[in-house]
Parts: sequence; structure tokens; C-alpha cells
Amino acid sequence: MRIRLLIAGAALPLALWAALPLASQGAAPHGRLDDIQKKIQATQGRIGRRKGTERVLTTQISSYSERIGTLQARIGRLERRQAQVQSDLDRKRAELTKLQGQLRYERRRLVRLRARLGEARAALAERLVQLYQADNPDIVTVIMHSNGFADLLEQGEFMQRVSEQDQRVISLVRAARAEATATAARLQRFERRQRLVTAIVLANRNQIAGFKQALIDTRVGLDGTRADKRRALVKVRGERQHLEGALSSLRAEQAKIQRTLARAAGALPPGAIRRGSGGMIWPVNGPITSPFCERRAWEACHPGIDIGVPSGTPIRAAAAGKVTLMQSVGASGGYGNYTCISHTASLSTCYAHQSRFATSLGASVSQGEIIGYSGCTGLCFGPHLHFEVRINGAVTNPVNYL
Repeated sequence: MRIRLLIAGAALPLALWAALPLASQGAAPHGRLDDIQKKIQATQGRIGRRKGTERVLTTQISSYSERIGTLQARIGRLERRQAQVQSDLDRKRAELTKLQGQLRYERRRLVRLRARLGEARAALAERLVQLYQADNPDIVTVIMHSNGFADLLEQGEFMQRVSEQDQRVISLVRAARAEATATAARLQRFERRQRLVTAIVLANRNQIAGFKQALIDTRVGLDGTRADKRRALVKVRGERQHLEGALSSLRAEQAKIQRTLARAAGALPPGAIRRGSGGMIWPVNGPITSPFCERRAWEACHPGIDIGVPSGTPIRAAAAGKVTLMQSVGASGGYGNYTCISHTASLSTCYAHQSRFATSLGASVSQGEIIGYSGCTGLCFGPHLHFEVRINGAVTNPVNYL
């Protein structure tokens, strides 16, 4: 008896000592899993912020694209206005060229008229000198000294021709003077018109230069703003993709640790996928131990079905979707470890009383992917899976979808 007690006393410390490494090994993966879970949540938060920034930048780029469209229409109007002004400028230049030709012609004509006027004036002066020097007789003297009527006629015709020639010279001088005066007035009008057209041409030229500069400034501003936004979007998108890669690595490591913990805890291997007539697969393969809306002492309508399976049975996602809710025992209010997956905007499934999770919040899961392990956490009287189907948040009979 004493020997058996001594052996038992020696074996107990040895057993405790042998168990220490196993406990420490178990604690290390759990600690690592918690650390990875925190990193996953932090990374998901950073990814969410990057996605938010991407949405903002995309919205801004879309807004700038609308502004670009509006400004492009304005550029089109400016270009049409530029073409119109250029056409008007070409017409004014043609008019100016024509006026310059007329001006040159009128100047040459004025020179000729002034020369003719000078010649006429010289001829008139010479004729007046001749008349003064000749001391021509008046009409009475011509009559008195005429030898008969025939001689009188000849003298009268001579005086008439002399008078007519003097009148032509005088008329020529008068006409040349009037034409020179009119030409000088026309020349002044042409010069004023030339100055006016020149001013119009210069104003139009400056207007075109202003339009061109406005076009250049608008395009440079648009290109710079759009390029800045695109560079920022590319940078944020690259950061988000890098974070998603890191998240994938973290999830892979998480899954590896979970598999290690599952093997250490003696978790059951996943069974065959069970399909029914609905679009979803059974999350676990077992009998229904509590039907939908069963009345109980603490609830008038059981909000799901209970499927009886051993603790540690892998739980599969009934359909593809995104993990939108994960609550631990303390937060779920009786559901224990609780996970919900959104499949569409209105349809979701929920899984309660898990022994542990095998996914993470925000993860995208495929149909049949393992998301956790059955257990008896929360308000529970034996290992099973509580499975719910919700439409717009309201529970409905899951059997209709299995």
C-alpha cells in the first residue's frame, strides 16, 4: 500500500510536468491566432478606408469628367468663335488691301491732276501775258478799221475764236482745280477708312490671341487636375491591393493555425456535402433535433432549426456570400459563437453555438467552405448547430431553402 502511494505520488508530478509543454503549445497557437485576428481586423479596416478613398477619388474623377465635358463644350464654342473671328479678320484684311490699292490709285491720280492744273495755270498765265502785250482792239476798234463787211466778219470770227480758247483754258483750270479738291477729299476719306480698318484688324487679332490663350489655359488646367486625381487613385488602389495580399496571407496563416488547433482538439473531419431540393446545402450533415418555430419555455417560436452533430463538426457555408456578423459568447445573447453570412441584399444565413470560428468578419466565402466548428456555447444543452435563414432580417423556415 505504501509502495503504491509512493508510486502514485511520483507519477502525479511527472504527469503534470509532461502536460506543461502541451498546455504551452496550446496557448501559443491560441495567442498567435488572436494576434492574427487583430491584424486581420486592422488590415480590413485599412482596406475599408482605402476603398472609401477610392470611392471618393472615383466620384471626384467622375465630377471632373463632367466638368471636362462642360469645358470641352466651351472650348468647342471658343474654337467656333475663333474661326468666325479669323474669317472676319480675313475679310477685313482683303478690304484693307483693296482700300490700299484705291489709295495708291487716288494718290497717283491726284499727282496727275495737280500736274495738269499746273500746266493749265501756266498756259492761262501765258495767254494773259499775250493778251496784255498784244493790246488787242476792242470790238469798236475792229469795226472802225474793217475794210468792208467781209473783213468785219473775219475780224469778228477771230475775236470769237480767241475768246473761246481763253474760255477753254479757264474751264480746264477750273475743272482741274475742282477735281483735285474732290480727289483730295476722297483721299482723306480713304485714309480715315484705312485707319479704322487697321484698328479693327488689330482688335480682332488681339481677340483671337485672347481666345487661344483661354483655350490653352483651360486644357492645361483640366489635364493637370485629371492627371493628379488619376495618380492618387492609382496609388490608393495599389496600397489597397497590397493590403489585400497581406490579408490573404494572414487568412492563410489563420486557417493553418485553426487546422492545427482543430487537430489538437480532436476536431472531426468534414463530412460529405448534403444537398436537398433547395439552392442551399446543409451546413452540417445530421438530423433535425428541433424544428423551426418550436415552442419552448423561454421562447414562443424557435427562430431556426437545430441539427444534431458532435462537437467539433466542421460547419460549411450554406451558400456563397460575405461574412457580415461575427459575435462571441459574451455579445450574442445566448447564441454563443455566432456567425451570419449575407448572400444577397435580402437573404442571409446564421450559425450559432459554435465551439470556434474558422473565418473572419468581412471575408468572402464560397458555398461549402468551412466557416466554423459545432459546439455548445451560449444557451445550449448539448452539442448541435443552430441554423437560421433570414429574409430582410426576419427569420424564415430554413428547410424551404435546403
